Amino acid sequence: MSHHLDSPLARQDKRLDISDVYLFRGTSGTVFVINVNPLSGTDGFHPEALYEFNIDVDGDAVHDITFRATFGAREADGRQTIDLRRLDGLDARDRYAAGVSVASGRTEEEITGKDGVRVWAGLAGDPFFIEGSVVTAVVKAVATGTPPDLGGWDRHNAANVFSGTNVSAIVIEVPDGALGTSSIGFWGTSVLPTDAGGWRQINRCAQPLVNTIFNPDDTERSSEYNTTQPVQDHAIYGALVEKLTADVVGAMGTHPDPAGHGRHVRDLLFPDILRYEIGTAAEFTVDRRNGRNLTDCTPEVMFRLVLNTPIDMGLDPGSATGTLRADFPYLSLPLPQS
Repeated sequence: MSHHLDSPLARQDKRLDISDVYLFRGTSGTVFVINVNPLSGTDGFHPEALYEFNIDVDGDAVHDITFRATFGAREADGRQTIDLRRLDGLDARDRYAAGVSVASGRTEEEITGKDGVRVWAGLAGDPFFIEGSVVTAVVKAVATGTPPDLGGWDRHNAANVFSGTNVSAIVIEVPDGALGTSSIGFWGTSVLPTDAGGWRQINRCAQPLVNTIFNPDDTERSSEYNTTQPVQDHAIYGALVEKLTADVVGAMGTHPDPAGHGRHVRDLLFPDILRYEIGTAAEFTVDRRNGRNLTDCTPEVMFRLVLNTPIDMGLDPGSATGTLRADFPYLSLPLPQS
């Protein structure tokens, strides 16, 4: 999985489980996507939650702009109200700050707000695709420091685990000039209020599969990872990623300097943020990670980066659910659910 159901904490309420985020050039600006509620999407969005699009504009792994989406309770027709607010500077990091409302309306409708910001939220086909046997083998290999066992797997019978499934998606498109820079970093977070009056971050997501590969969901680390911030990644998780990577490539013999490769992967992945050059074509590949398109084969990229050898899943973008739209909101129409 990318970040689908990636920790016990996220699984408590799928409406708060960020399965993937995307960042790419749209038809009128920069597009940010947060997908939640994997495998169904039918429950909509949590009416008490904050869904945060965190944007770093100066490269310090701390957000300087936050677009915050909140939702009303589900109505009789299943739709919800949505309010999108922008927060800048210190307010971007203050969950009590009100910010400025830039767009409002209801789910399942295209909304154009202030300064050309567009927002849409609703049910869509899940664009992520991955082969279950392959990801299971890779995750086990990294956890145990042994070569991945794919002996019983046939790539010609590969199947996308998320074929025919939907997500609840939030899509915003922001005019380039509204971001005030040529280079940004992005990660998404979902947050709930606590009984004590504070906030609890439930999930965060940027690069695909980081938590899945290095913090398998049967460990406490997977929930802890979702509650921390990218600026903390090196200090908290750097040594772990370095060791796990070095151990598995050492066992596989795919790099002459396993320890050096471990440090290289640590520095590639942390802080866990999607970096993007405004106005350029997004591309998430082994050689260039610049945003993330809806069709990028990100699992194979992540496997190659960590293991230092290609792992072919036998899938391509045609394995994903639905057909992407050419214009806003870009994601495919949802598939009927039985």
